[in-house]
Amino acid sequence: MTAGPRTVLFLCTGNSARSILAESILRKLGSDRFDARSAGSAPRGEVHPMALRALERHGCPTDGLSSKSWDDFAGPDAAEIDIIITVCDNAAGEVCPVWPGHPASAHWGLDDPAAASGTDADIERAFNAAFQALYARIALLTQLHVESLSRLALRTRLAAIHAAGGASSEA
Repeated sequence: MTAGPRTVLFLCTGNSARSILAESILRKLGSDRFDARSAGSAPRGEVHPMALRALERHGCPTDGLSSKSWDDFAGPDAAEIDIIITVCDNAAGEVCPVWPGHPASAHWGLDDPAAASGTDADIERAFNAAFQALYARIALLTQLHVESLSRLALRTRLAAIHAAGGASSEA
């Protein structure tokens, strides 16, 4: 792993909701120890407006958030990634690029709030549920001493966070 802040890349297919939420939450909770990024295999090109509203409601940063391709983080000239976390089942099942640095990886699959239907209140509830689930997991991630863990131990801890549902308190 790299020295200094650990780079965490959250992946989803569209990079418009869940991975964006995760990036912003980690920027809020772990900016002193982590460099949060997000990307998608088939980025939608824009951040879902309800994702931005959920982040703003919870005091998370929204500056600089954008929907981008995971190709931006792959290849021999890309910056090293320490941890990759997929947050949707589609991205977890796709053939991923070769990531520089042989990052630890985990899958934290969540329902896609951008696919929610119904009233605005129903959609807002879906985004809030995704936010809460990610917040709980990321709060536990920030408590790990990742710099002292092997890649295998880190992967095991990340999987345990997901399996536990990330039980933690919200800000």
